[in-house]
Amino acid sequence: MKEIYLAGGCFWGVEEYMSRIEGVMDTEVGYANGNTEYPSYKEVCTGTTGHVETTYVKFDEDIISLENLLNRFWKIIDPTILDRQGPDVGSQYRTGIYYIDDRDLDIIQDTFEKQQKKYVEPIVTEVERLSSFYKAEEYHQDYLKKNPGGYCHIDMSI
Repeated sequence: MKEIYLAGGCFWGVEEYMSRIEGVMDTEVGYANGNTEYPSYKEVCTGTTGHVETTYVKFDEDIISLENLLNRFWKIIDPTILDRQGPDVGSQYRTGIYYIDDRDLDIIQDTFEKQQKKYVEPIVTEVERLSSFYKAEEYHQDYLKKNPGGYCHIDMSI
C-alpha cells in the first residue's frame, strides 16, 4: 500500500472524491504541516496555525498508480489560485501534495510540470514532504457519506 496526503480546499469533498476511486483503500481528513500540535478545527479556521485541510489517501498501487491518482486530483482543483478553492477562502484551503516517500517526488513533479503546461498562470499548489498530520474531529471523517446533501465544492462526476 502507498500513502499520499492531498489538499484541495475543503477536505470533505476531497475525501469523498478520493474514496470513490478504485484502488483507494482508506481515507482520513486532518490538518497538515502547521506550526501547532493537535489543532482543533476552530483553531485551524483562524488561519493562524499554518495548517492546511488535508486528506490522507491509502491506495493499492497494483490497482491505481500514484501518477493516475494525482491526475485525478489535478482535475478537482484550480492549482493557480492561492488560499482558495470554490467559495472557501483562507490559507487552510490552499492546495498541496504532501509526500512521505521520497521516491514519489519525481512522479509528483512530473505531474506538476505536465499540469503547468495547461495554464498561463503559475501553479501555486505546494509540493512538500509531510511534516505533520493531525486527524480532524470525528464529525469531519466521511462527512459527505454521513451527510449526503452536505456542502461540497467538488464535482464528483469528474
